[in-house]
Amino acid sequence: MINKTEIEQKIVEALKTVYDPEIPVNVYDLGIIYKIELSENGDVEIDMTLTAPNCPMADELIEDIRSVVKAIDGVRGVSINLVFDPPWSKDMLSESALLDLGLI
Repeated sequence: MINKTEIEQKIVEALKTVYDPEIPVNVYDLGIIYKIELSENGDVEIDMTLTAPNCPMADELIEDIRSVVKAIDGVRGVSINLVFDPPWSKDMLSESALLDLGLI
């Protein structure tokens, strides 16, 4: 049996190592990760968005996220759903991201 809480924490830590190529903030603090769901068998489903619907780096960003999450012990598979509702806005930035960007 997997330790869901521990793996979920590792997923968040891993997501914080992936940076948007156009904004110097990790994808988790950027607020583009909407949902992380871990099943009992180790499959991870992530709902995410992009800062702009026509982001030219979308495929690379999705593959980077898939790669770092798949590398976590206990993760069997990773499914990423690209969603645009709700649309991303600066309101979704974490406090850490706001500080990094000099917005507060």
